[in-house]
Amino acid sequence: MELPKNIQHQIAQFQQAQQQAQAITMQKQSVDMQIKETEKALEELNKVEGDSEVYKTAGNLLIKVDKDEVTVELEDKIETLKLREKTVNRQEERIMAKLQEMQSSIQEAMQGSGAPPGLGN
Repeated sequence: MELPKNIQHQIAQFQQAQQQAQAITMQKQSVDMQIKETEKALEELNKVEGDSEVYKTAGNLLIKVDKDEVTVELEDKIETLKLREKTVNRQEERIMAKLQEMQSSIQEAMQGSGAPPGLGN
C-alpha cells in the first residue's frame, strides 16, 4: 500500500529534521569535549608555579608563552565555548520539539488515511 503524497512529504521532512538533530548532537559533543579539554589545561596551568616556563603548541611548534597571558586566553576560550554550548543546547531543544511535533502530525495523518501505524521510533 502506497502512502499518500502529503504523508510521504511529511516523512521526508521528518527524516531531514532527524539529520539536523544528529548534526546538532555531534556539535554538542564537540563543544563539550573542547570545554573539558580547555578546563583541564587551565587546571594544569594553575598548578604550575608563577616563574615556571610555559609553552603552547602552534602547529608543529612549541612556543614559550607568558603564563598569565595563556591563563587569560584559556579563561576566554572557556567563556566562549560555554556560550556556544548554550546556543547548541537551545538548537537541540528546538529540533527535538519539532521532531516530536512532526512525528505526532505524521501519525495522525497516517491514522486518518488508513495507513499502517508505527512510524519508526
